[in-house]
Amino acid sequence: MLRDMRIALVTDYYLPTLGGVQTAVKSLREALTRAGHEVTVFCPLSQPSADPSVVALPTSRTFRPDGYPFTWPPRDAAAVMRREFAERRIDVVHTHSEMFAALAGVRAARDLGLPIVHTMHGRVDVYTTNVLPLPRITVPLLAALHARHISHRGLRVRPDSPYTATRAARSMWRLMLAQSRASDHVIVPSTHFARKLIQQGVQTPISVVPNGLEPSVLDRIGAPLERRLAPGETLRLMWVGRLSPEKRPTVLADAARTFARDVAVDVYGDGLSRRSIERRGTRLALHGSVSQQEVLDAMRASHLLVSSSYDFDNQPMAMLEAAASGLPVLFCDPDLGEVVPPGAGFLTDTPDAAGISALVAKIRREPHLITAASAAMIRGRAQIEQRVDPIIAVYESAMSTD
Repeated sequence: MLRDMRIALVTDYYLPTLGGVQTAVKSLREALTRAGHEVTVFCPLSQPSADPSVVALPTSRTFRPDGYPFTWPPRDAAAVMRREFAERRIDVVHTHSEMFAALAGVRAARDLGLPIVHTMHGRVDVYTTNVLPLPRITVPLLAALHARHISHRGLRVRPDSPYTATRAARSMWRLMLAQSRASDHVIVPSTHFARKLIQQGVQTPISVVPNGLEPSVLDRIGAPLERRLAPGETLRLMWVGRLSPEKRPTVLADAARTFARDVAVDVYGDGLSRRSIERRGTRLALHGSVSQQEVLDAMRASHLLVSSSYDFDNQPMAMLEAAASGLPVLFCDPDLGEVVPPGAGFLTDTPDAAGISALVAKIRREPHLITAASAAMIRGRAQIEQRVDPIIAVYESAMSTD
């Protein structure tokens, strides 16, 4: 291993806002710091930070997609990072998004001749078409703005996949391919997403490095609890994440209409889909945005985590938190099976509300399934701690080829 490194983590999403990218970057930052490296986070902030290792980037006063602070203008953000990278003698720049903080980070890194590593956390094609207002206008506009900072020239997206069937989807896949091409190395947390990138022609070296939880979170969770559903006890389900169409929380809301009265559902998170869920009038308890600790506490009081997303998520951090606490997972997307230890989860037969309803009814009739899955989750707990060595190996590779 090379000497201790000075690392810039650049992201469009960070604390105190909640989400998988925020949790993943927080975990990586802590693990790298514990390993002796000097880590600085560059991001837009929803409120000032007193942490000297967090550098705020310029943000738009009016545009906040899905409620998140938005880096703007990128020229000013690049100037901030250029100055800070030089003053902090940064060795490697690690971007964690495809929006304007990351674009500005790429520009600053290029200007200074620094190596760039990029983690592709999720499907920006699905996210943008579900979250941006007037997507027929804003998605092509976003692609054009991205291309002004990172060239899309010569990139061709294969149209023969279900996920590249529309023009908007192909424009976002070109964006992801361009971001990959502009990097020295790409990290992907899951094999299923890495496979898609390779199929679409990514030539940049790709490493599959799963996300993990930092030691401080594992310590707060403590010893995992084996779940048991006693006769007559209410089956407690929970859902965690951004209440946004690509996460499909309304599918769970529709399924909940058919749940028995001794099934309770707690939902943690907020977003665009909240009003749609409320209009359905189902018995979901909507808790809104809460702290990570409140989510962890709720997991200890639950029997089952439900993941309703399909063909979107890469490696949901909530699933890792569930694994750490011994909480089994019900999920709709077969690709997410690689996140769940063998025997620790339940995959629906179909990814719709009927599929969730049928599986919940089966688990309610056969409560021993909860105990068996929880025991399997506890056995797989060791796999979820944040690993630093593979990340450092990628940094060293990028630095040696730069």
